[in-house]
Amino acid sequence: MQRQGTGGSVAIRSRAAGILLLAAHLLLVSWLALRPLDVPWVSAANLEPLAGIKANLALGPAEAVHRIGGGLLLLAPLGILLPMAGGRLAVSPLWSLARTVTAGALISLTIELLQTGVPGRVLDVDSLLLNTAGVAIAHLLVVPLGRARLRRRGRPGPPVPRGRGPRPAPRRTAAGRGPEAGAVLREGAAQGATPTITRVGIAP
Repeated sequence: MQRQGTGGSVAIRSRAAGILLLAAHLLLVSWLALRPLDVPWVSAANLEPLAGIKANLALGPAEAVHRIGGGLLLLAPLGILLPMAGGRLAVSPLWSLARTVTAGALISLTIELLQTGVPGRVLDVDSLLLNTAGVAIAHLLVVPLGRARLRRRGRPGPPVPRGRGPRPAPRRTAAGRGPEAGAVLREGAAQGATPTITRVGIAP
């Protein structure tokens, strides 16, 4: 019996792609967030939740969108890449969201703690909140629908018998009759026509 494709191969390909993209993204984030900044002065660390976001909103719409949007987008791809690297298609959506958001928050916290030793960088608790929110939003928008499509693609098709095909219909011969009738007609034709005897009248 043959089956058309399996979900295992789809999960393996998804996991391999997720691991590669996750490693590339983490390298990019490390370079962006941990490189030293040459600035004349550095603000104090922000340990009050939402204080930095309120300060950004006070700078005007354009600056607020730039700063808050940057915080949301920095780690947002992790909301998609972490489940891909896990390689599991059949998982509870709520459990997947909780696990992905927790992992994203831990990565963001690690980056924030490392920034305390980088010149020009300071700890900002609002960056942690924005990074984690970006991970959650990306996960909700992409992962449930993507997993559903991958499950449909990896679902095996109906079994196909090996070496067996549809039985051909009997050939119709001799004006729509079966092969037996055709054989009888061919045999009669080979023997020739039945001879007839001419009747002779008898005189009175």
